[in-house]
Amino acid sequence: MTDLTRYRNIGIFAHVDAGKTTTTERILKLTGKIHRMGEVHDGAATTDFMEQEQQRGITIQSAATTCFWKDHQLNIIDTPGHVDFTIEVYRSLKVLDGGIAVFCGSGGVEPQSETNWRYANESEVARIIYVNKLDRVGADFLGVVEQVRDVLAAAPLVMTLPIGCEDTFTGAVDLLTRRAWVWDNPGDPSSYELRDVPADMADAVEQWRERLIETALEQDDDAMLRYLEEGEEPDLETLKAYIRKGTIALDFFPTYCGSSFKNKGVQMVLDAVVDYLPNPTEVKPQPEVDLQGTQTGEFALVDAEKPLRALAFKIMDDPYGALTFVRIYSGKLTKGDTVLNTATGKNERIGRLYAMHANARQDIDSAQAGDIIALVGMKNVHTGHTLCAVKAPAILEPMVFPEPVIAIAIAPRDKGGSEKMGVALGKMIQEDPSFRVETDQETGQTLIKGMGELHLEIKIDILRRTHKIEVEVGQPQVAYRESIRARVADSYTHKKQTGGSGQYAKIDYIIEPGAPGAGFVFESRVTGGNVPREFWPAIEKGFADSMAEGVLAGFPVLDVKMTLVDGAFHAVDSSAVAFAIAAKSAYRQSMPKSKPQLLEPIMKVDVFTPAEHVGDVIGDLNRRRAMISSQSVGATGVRVKADAPLSEMFGYIGDLRTITSGRGQFSMAFFRYVPCPTGVATKVMAEVQERREAA
Repeated sequence: MTDLTRYRNIGIFAHVDAGKTTTTERILKLTGKIHRMGEVHDGAATTDFMEQEQQRGITIQSAATTCFWKDHQLNIIDTPGHVDFTIEVYRSLKVLDGGIAVFCGSGGVEPQSETNWRYANESEVARIIYVNKLDRVGADFLGVVEQVRDVLAAAPLVMTLPIGCEDTFTGAVDLLTRRAWVWDNPGDPSSYELRDVPADMADAVEQWRERLIETALEQDDDAMLRYLEEGEEPDLETLKAYIRKGTIALDFFPTYCGSSFKNKGVQMVLDAVVDYLPNPTEVKPQPEVDLQGTQTGEFALVDAEKPLRALAFKIMDDPYGALTFVRIYSGKLTKGDTVLNTATGKNERIGRLYAMHANARQDIDSAQAGDIIALVGMKNVHTGHTLCAVKAPAILEPMVFPEPVIAIAIAPRDKGGSEKMGVALGKMIQEDPSFRVETDQETGQTLIKGMGELHLEIKIDILRRTHKIEVEVGQPQVAYRESIRARVADSYTHKKQTGGSGQYAKIDYIIEPGAPGAGFVFESRVTGGNVPREFWPAIEKGFADSMAEGVLAGFPVLDVKMTLVDGAFHAVDSSAVAFAIAAKSAYRQSMPKSKPQLLEPIMKVDVFTPAEHVGDVIGDLNRRRAMISSQSVGATGVRVKADAPLSEMFGYIGDLRTITSGRGQFSMAFFRYVPCPTGVATKVMAEVQERREAA
């Protein structure tokens, strides 16, 4: 296929358990890609092919697949819903042109839906909304539509209305055509009938249809005027064109209903993907940046005739060598081509190209702008790297990944496992940019860091099952930080006289607390050349490097401003090295005077509980030093939102299940760092001291 207007690169994203993977299975069945549908609860879903995914019934990594619907090629990515794997959603959205946001008919807009929606807004991805599970108790299609409006501040455009609800849900009315789609055989997604609108729904259908047409016509003032003054309604194709235009402009989001598990409503969603979501040429082209990350004003235009521009967005370990998933933005890629990786400056030869179907693959000879494919044999390509034509280098806007908030120490059970573990961890870091590995300099322990308890639990499971390495696991450690509270004006002179030329550097400086989230800020107010300009970067680097280790307990330091006020230099003995040493010594001298304090990570916690257990849940959260921010009553229970310190939330899921008789759920995401209470800070510093002495 070469006609780009027939491509749709889409992702399916939602809160955990809203039915993304089941929806993907139904799409694959309807498009003829698979002949037997697998169910998530049986561990047989096509896109959940990891052993851990099949066992837990959750999606852990995004999976790509290609299928065809009405002469259009759909490249689909099924993403995880769990908050610990948000990174998978973020990097998938980065390379997609459109998305299907799935919401549960009874759960509505859940915590992770909000995070994913925010990512989609930042990536400016056009979306259609699919309200799933309308056969469930407590399902309320229009209630979810209102939630989308209130909670996400989005504009849902209702395209269908459900026929019946909960156990009487049989199908949906298409408002544009005024036809009822009814599925009588729940075992076969392709068997449905088109009927007239049920008599008891006629008024509601006309009411919602009028709203739909008015919203669509806002895309064209003349058509709107004709409609309001003369009652002239455009034909169906023109209306669809207006809806497509508004969807791509993110003015509204076409909203559908169904039940994927019961095989109802998925065809309408597929039709909407083809009708309303953009093809690769209709999306804002990717900006190109320079080596410093500043936009150059150039764009990777989606055109097969332009020079190659491709972004590696995912690495997946594979028995036959690492698979590198790439989205081609412009140009062509053929087997045997040599391309430039602008991140490393090295050329790479393209070995094999694959079209992916979950973990199955199909050999292809070439791919072009708009395609999402996998490459084998890329030696030094990491997530976020740009591959481009050797003679026309460029860098695409890279991805920014969040910092991990939790760490645990691991060690191989037997001595021989150490080298194997190092190799395995290296592969896992390449696959997942939110997973980090460090060696604690004081204790020599290997620390793995990630986004949450489940994230690290899965990583340890992968080490054991996939790489056959048995490991001992330590207690979870919180990623504390340090900062300062007082302003200190100080001076430091570095003098060293050896044979020949010596070292001399004098700096006068101010250290003060910076704005929250500002990181390290350096400013120079030196005038008159007392400290020559060429030494300023060395002073800044010397101080910035020192901030990796705070003076209280050795945690990294946040939000400090250093202002260079004055100083002195020697024409022979001064050098960049001398000034860098002076800055590091100044850090050690002045930081203890600036009232250092320990900061702890605070998480945004979102708990769902049956109404009868609300009091116990809130009491338990208060005991964990949480600040309750809101409570809202839904159809099937109460949502409690709170801000809680990460250190108090370990093992929370077990306690929540005990309190709520197994019916409670929660999700948690990093919010910000705040100062630790004195008692907690003292305890943390004592533990750090103990670890150092033990080492």
